[in-house]
Amino acid sequence: MSMRDAVAAFVHDGDTVCLEGFTHLIPTAAGHEIIRQRRRDLTVVRMTADIVVDQMLAGGCVKRLVSSFVGNSSAGSLGELRRRIERADPEPLEFEEYSHHGMVCRYQAGAQRLPFLPLRSYAGSDLPGVNPALRKVTSPYPGPDGELEQIYVVPPVNPDVTFIHAQRADRLGNTQIWGLTGVQAEAVYAAKRAVVVVEEIVDDEVIRADPNRTVVPAHAVDAVVHCPRGAHPSFAQGYYDRDNAFYRSWSHISKDAERLRAWLDEWVYGTRDHAEYAARLADHFRDHLAVGEALSGQVDYGRRL
Repeated sequence: MSMRDAVAAFVHDGDTVCLEGFTHLIPTAAGHEIIRQRRRDLTVVRMTADIVVDQMLAGGCVKRLVSSFVGNSSAGSLGELRRRIERADPEPLEFEEYSHHGMVCRYQAGAQRLPFLPLRSYAGSDLPGVNPALRKVTSPYPGPDGELEQIYVVPPVNPDVTFIHAQRADRLGNTQIWGLTGVQAEAVYAAKRAVVVVEEIVDDEVIRADPNRTVVPAHAVDAVVHCPRGAHPSFAQGYYDRDNAFYRSWSHISKDAERLRAWLDEWVYGTRDHAEYAARLADHFRDHLAVGEALSGQVDYGRRL
């Protein structure tokens, strides 16, 4: 499907939408199309709420954020998000906060359709004081001391739709990722629908020749979107580098609400789709974000004689 058709089909006002990719392969183009289509009152689930979330907030798409990290990826702050949380400007943002591990456990519980998942890492943390969803249950099994213990649990998350970005897929949706993989597979399985956005669509034989890179299999995928450079300003291992200059500039752009909205008018509303967005940056990709070849070698899987 095209990105326009995928968002039109799978994202509706009031939905819970997951955009997952950890530093690497962030589905920015999907977020931009959601902004273009002016979706409203969304709950956005993203472990690392960063630039794409700031942009969707400025586009008026997000009512509630579920996350474990808020920031401009080591390059500064998110101006729109800070205005919403600190001053309710132009309106408040509902924010549900977890740890990274807590979010991973929520995806795992959602993927397995479990009612909750236990974890130990909230002991001694202040997070249970600000998030009532972090609760304790009595373990049905004795602990190391022979006594029944109280242990924290997190609820599952089951988004209406998950968007992930990846390097490649075949037309059936068998999706391959290498480099930093994050929790894309768990986020896909936890969702009711899943859209995979890829740098390229390849023949079945390419996927079959390297099956261990298939992180998300076809049966879990509802749509495949071909969208080269769709992770910018993050990176796609083997395709283009991280745009550190853009990350550094974003703090200055988003600090000023009018400047941020002017950026959206030019780069999101002012482009028909991500192909036009990327075309405007073609020289930048060539001169500053190009990567060299680093092949990983070959593996002999063997076959019956």
